[in-house]
Amino acid sequence: MAIAKGYAATDASKPLAPFTFERREPNDDDVVISVQYCGVCHSDIHQARNEWGNSRYPMVPGHEVAGVVSAVGSKVTKFKVGDRVGVGCFVNSCIGCATRDLDYEHYLPGLTQTYNDVEADGETPTHGGYSDSIVVKEGYVLSFPDNIPLDAGAPLLCAGITLYSPLRHWKAGPGKKVAIVGMGGLGHMGVKLGAAMGADITVLSQTLSKKEDGLKLGAKDYYATNDPETFKKLAGTFDLIINTVGTAIDWNAYLNLLKFDGSMVLVGVPEHAVPVHAFSVIAGRKSLSGSMIGSIKETQEMLDFCGAHNIVSEIEKIAIQDINEAYERVIKSDVRYRFVIDIASLAA
Repeated sequence: MAIAKGYAATDASKPLAPFTFERREPNDDDVVISVQYCGVCHSDIHQARNEWGNSRYPMVPGHEVAGVVSAVGSKVTKFKVGDRVGVGCFVNSCIGCATRDLDYEHYLPGLTQTYNDVEADGETPTHGGYSDSIVVKEGYVLSFPDNIPLDAGAPLLCAGITLYSPLRHWKAGPGKKVAIVGMGGLGHMGVKLGAAMGADITVLSQTLSKKEDGLKLGAKDYYATNDPETFKKLAGTFDLIINTVGTAIDWNAYLNLLKFDGSMVLVGVPEHAVPVHAFSVIAGRKSLSGSMIGSIKETQEMLDFCGAHNIVSEIEKIAIQDINEAYERVIKSDVRYRFVIDIASLAA
């Protein structure tokens, strides 16, 4: 087995630290990737600190993985050494299914996460992209368009698809008024993608501190949610609201901003349950829904869409030695808008 280097969480209460581990031997349908960049997702923090109660240690986080193919198995046909590729939130799916569901595989049992999970053998731990290499089955490797840089493209593999999928599913486009709640790593991608689809985008953020950025990235309007007048002024305004916030806010207040038959879609995951009153959805036949990443097929579609529209994430690159400080800054919303680890720093 090949030896890999990375950073790992070894306990919910301890900072991430250097970690050496074995990657599994490549099979004939595997792609070996030399990792160059990895985005930092808020879910990495939840997992590393066991805030969702399902963490396995030691854990190498990272599911926004961008790099270059260094080797391929004998049965691999889609990739060759030197290709620019990515790995997103899962590395296998439908393990118990007779046929892989290319459209909805991420919603079916048997999904293998890129990290904090085990391989199909039920024993070998999966480790993510805070490392110098990764081995992935060909069908779960993604191609970057030539015009998408790997550093700013890495966050598309989670933040990008997490917003693209609900925008597409709920048919964001010309004539649709869409609100993005939260102007962070997820939210700023919603602004870019929704605007490129032709929707009328409004940002709902706690303050106006990022208003200039939001308008520059494609939003037509920007409102502060710490101002009670915002909820009065915008009542009954939106066809679609996508809530990216990972902390508890009053969902009832946001449901009141929907038009008749409007939908609010959750993509952020608060640590604790949020109460919803029945009248918040009964009045106006409104829907409260959720969305989770996308299939490999849809993720590749998203990458191609981003290539066609020159869409990348707004990033701040960091050395891997700064990951614990970056985690604290993510919690404070002190990043515009996604940290990306330069994996070359592992050699420092």
